[in-house]
Amino acid sequence: MNIAVYPGSFDPVTNGHLDIIKRGAKVFDKLIVAVLINPSKTPMFSVEERVEMLKEVTSDIENVEIDCFSGLLIEYLEKVNSKIIVKGLRMVSDFEYEFQMALINKKLNPEVETIFFMTSNKYGYLSSSIVKEVASFGGCLSDLVPDSVIKHIFKKLKK
Repeated sequence: MNIAVYPGSFDPVTNGHLDIIKRGAKVFDKLIVAVLINPSKTPMFSVEERVEMLKEVTSDIENVEIDCFSGLLIEYLEKVNSKIIVKGLRMVSDFEYEFQMALINKKLNPEVETIFFMTSNKYGYLSSSIVKEVASFGGCLSDLVPDSVIKHIFKKLKK
């Protein structure tokens, strides 16, 4: 069974993330979307909230599993019996960073492969940071994030 892991912060999950998830689910037998617990970042949503949002928006994709992890991605891959990392690329700047990460992961475990999915044209500009900025000014989030996520964002901003 080809098990791939799509790691990220998903704070919040965007339509760009969802596009990569759907495309990855077509390629691999199982796709684990793994929310990274990063103590050096201050996310808008807790890990539990991000996991819940991802479960909501992927509930109709049978071979997608949502999980979370902390520490090295390589160790998480071993835990879930995977040797495949899925990453989405938007711009050249993404490539430079993700290429570096792919090389260090390969150094840590030569059997691991990173598979890059190029963004769909309509999501090339989209990031979680942009979504949070637009939301903070009361902007329209339709076409940026799934509808169920919009509700979570504005609920969080009201607090």
